[in-house]
Amino acid sequence: MEEYKKEFIEFMVDSHVLKFGEFTLKSGRKSPFFMNAGAYKSGSQLIKLGEFYARAIHDNYGLDFDVLFGPAYKGIPLTVATVMGISKLYGRDIRYCANRKEIKDHGDKGILLGSKIREDDRVMIIEDVTTSGASIAETVPIIKAQADCDIVGLMVSLDRMEVGQEGTVSALQEIKQKYGFPTHAIVTMKEVTEYLYNRPLDGKVVIDDKLKKALDAYYEEYGAK
Repeated sequence: MEEYKKEFIEFMVDSHVLKFGEFTLKSGRKSPFFMNAGAYKSGSQLIKLGEFYARAIHDNYGLDFDVLFGPAYKGIPLTVATVMGISKLYGRDIRYCANRKEIKDHGDKGILLGSKIREDDRVMIIEDVTTSGASIAETVPIIKAQADCDIVGLMVSLDRMEVGQEGTVSALQEIKQKYGFPTHAIVTMKEVTEYLYNRPLDGKVVIDDKLKKALDAYYEEYGAK
């Protein structure tokens, strides 16, 4: 596993973004873990987060794209932090774009924040986590309505590796199959579990035998094949 992935896993735990216990998801599933990117709250955290995303995008896609698009609302700080990270680490000046939930009819009118999407732009989408793919179903039409552009991929921070809406492959795989662009995550839950199992962080084991058993049972029921 790449060193930055190990650092990112520890960063999520230290930032209280990735938590373990008993959680009821929007889907009704009882999950032994939960991720909330809204828990990134400080400038130093966002700087680090943007650089983690920048490394993952660079490693999985390269930087041959023009616009980084973040769906409202959590995607807005993610895309801003990440274009800054790309600029700092790789010297590549990527434009950022995000959507509003409501169309603004005065001043800076329209549905978009940041850069406009132009003809022939290559657009990368960024999100925190994708569980069902519902947000992408809203995002793709917004992007395509702006100009004749090419969506080159989706990057999320964590692949939960659960079955998507169709109930066979993961949500990220469903998106790839449905829309035809590649999907990647900074880390997968398999990588998280393997790295944290019986490993102490700040003197405390995050995933012990009991929690590992709960994770295994969860993925036996909901894991993507």
